[in-house]
Amino acid sequence: MSVDTAPRRAQVSGVRLPIGVHLLAFSLFAMGSAEFLLAGVLPEVAEDLKISLSSAGALISAFAIGVVIGGPPFAIVTLRWPRRTTLVTTQALFAASVAIGLLTDSYPVLLATRFVCGLVYAGFWAVAAVTAISLVTPDRTARASGVVVSGLSVAMVAGGPAGALLSHFTGWRGGFWGVVVLTTAGAVLTLLAVPVTSADTEPSVRRELRTMRRPQLWAVYAVTILSTAAYMITFNYLAAFLTDVTGIPGVWVPAILALFGAGAFVGLSVGGRIADRRPAHALLAGALGIAASSVLLALLAPHAPAVVPLVLLLGVAGFVLNPAIYGRVFTIASGAPTLAGATTVSAFQLGISLVPALAGIALNAGAGITSITWIGAALAVAVVPAVLLDRSLSRSRPQTAVTGGSARV
Repeated sequence: MSVDTAPRRAQVSGVRLPIGVHLLAFSLFAMGSAEFLLAGVLPEVAEDLKISLSSAGALISAFAIGVVIGGPPFAIVTLRWPRRTTLVTTQALFAASVAIGLLTDSYPVLLATRFVCGLVYAGFWAVAAVTAISLVTPDRTARASGVVVSGLSVAMVAGGPAGALLSHFTGWRGGFWGVVVLTTAGAVLTLLAVPVTSADTEPSVRRELRTMRRPQLWAVYAVTILSTAAYMITFNYLAAFLTDVTGIPGVWVPAILALFGAGAFVGLSVGGRIADRRPAHALLAGALGIAASSVLLALLAPHAPAVVPLVLLLGVAGFVLNPAIYGRVFTIASGAPTLAGATTVSAFQLGISLVPALAGIALNAGAGITSITWIGAALAVAVVPAVLLDRSLSRSRPQTAVTGGSARV
């Protein structure tokens, strides 16, 4: 049996988080960039492979399906592996899968490699979050989780667009070769700089599965799915909203999208600092902030001076929740966090995957683009009862934190 054997002195207290936490964020940025890059080069992929645009779009879906279904099984398979071994292995498999896809002109092979990338990406994300909390003291669980997740927000607003720009000059494969290089670098840095960490208790598949029966976890997963869909539905259609409704010239759209990313950083920072002590406050503030920003975007859509700062606030509100979500999951599942963390990753991706279907229903019915923001507001409001349910269940069944996160709600 292979388990991590380093003592819990790997936990670090103090003002700054350990370098290992930031390296995990970098690795998530490198791998996550592949998820968002493809959308920017779909026409080039379709032309090069001589397939339809819809077939090229299936490459995005293959990655998403891999993430949704891959995290929990991967967590079980690797449960008894040392965490650092799992992190390096998933990064190596990810880089290899991307490279294989780039070296072939076969659409089925490329589709399969995208699915594999989604599987191992979900596995890395889940184990990275668990590893991050093992490197810090329990009072900084949410903050460490927030830093790791920030890698994904950077991938969304910077990694994907930067890769698409590189592909513009080098062909669509160029940006993905950049992902291979960065992911390989992340694997090497993980091996060199992320310490071996130990679980508080012996890994047990039965205990992991038993933990998943706790109703508080499923309330938090509902929060995850609904809140992610709530802000992502507006973000995904923001370019069309800004140009068609607000009347902002297209040249300014990237800068405004970058504002959303800046807001995401602020939200993660603020959420990480308050979520360890007051997770319910962070979750409710984020949900109500998304709802308010979405409603104001709909009502003030024609007025650019109002819309631009609202995009920033939407980013803040959306990402305030993420550290609190991880903090709650790792508090509820303190003795068996790996499977619960992996399911959280799947819940995030499921929320993103719901966006095209929900938006399609409104747009196909003839509703205007502003209907998208109203849907976002409704989803955000639906988060509130899920948060209150989690708080009620936690008061009736208090959890004692072991691997991180405060039980105070």
